[in-house]
Amino acid sequence: MQEQAFRFGRARHLIGVAGLPPAPQGAVGASTIGVIVLNAGLVHRVGPFRLHVELTRRLNASGYPTLRFDFSTVGDSGASGESQSREQQIIADANDAMTLLRRQAGCTRFVLIGLCSGAQNAHTVACVDDKVAGAVFLDGYAYRTFGYRLRHYLPRLIDLARWRRLLSLHRRSAEKVRGEPVFSTVPSPQTVVRADLAGMVERGMHLCLIYSGGINMFFNHARQFRECFGEVMVHPRVSTRFVRETDHTYVLVDDRKRLIDQIDGWLLSNFPLAQAAAAPVMRAELETLP
Repeated sequence: MQEQAFRFGRARHLIGVAGLPPAPQGAVGASTIGVIVLNAGLVHRVGPFRLHVELTRRLNASGYPTLRFDFSTVGDSGASGESQSREQQIIADANDAMTLLRRQAGCTRFVLIGLCSGAQNAHTVACVDDKVAGAVFLDGYAYRTFGYRLRHYLPRLIDLARWRRLLSLHRRSAEKVRGEPVFSTVPSPQTVVRADLAGMVERGMHLCLIYSGGINMFFNHARQFRECFGEVMVHPRVSTRFVRETDHTYVLVDDRKRLIDQIDGWLLSNFPLAQAAAAPVMRAELETLP
């Protein structure tokens, strides 16, 4: 495996680490796939608890070229100096990342991987860029459906011990500070996201949705994939998995290992590789970083 840090992009403002497998891919049609891992919120390119480092190195070992990078103004990346909306900037940054991986490894099609807001950003790019052949959405868009509310509230309604605790805390609840600021992004409407996912599959994309128990305030059962996004969730090119016992940031080593195993297996199944003799040499891209 070769890894090298790069400064790249239309304004040379982006920082990322590209990794090449020990042997290039050799199958016609599969040899062009590269994997790009996007920031999880404001966490820089290593990912929460180094998840992105462990993931990309595992995928390199399996035979996939990878890039983990920071979007504009996140982590080590600077501003492009352009007058753009955040959505336009994300799309342009992702295109710069694809250009880098194409130059370094010959990739012409890409799989995007993102956690939380990274999944939303991957969704945004996948909607408009035909070079995206697949995406892994980790704790991406989720909506409280009727089924969610039944599963969430019904057990609480019949829990007598819970009612006693609530009554005992009633006085203190009135003393709590109200109006505290909430920092969150406004999600796209459910109908829009549902149509987006259907359009991705219709274009031939492969999708993998893996949700954790860490977002149980929005998502609490495997059935909710279909409740949220409709019949497209049972399409052969769509894989879904709900892991109730896992937290949102995969803090436990074993949880990260299982997640990486799942993503690696999904990639090998949907974008199979054939090994060749020697790895390509990493080329300098404008300016390299140690």
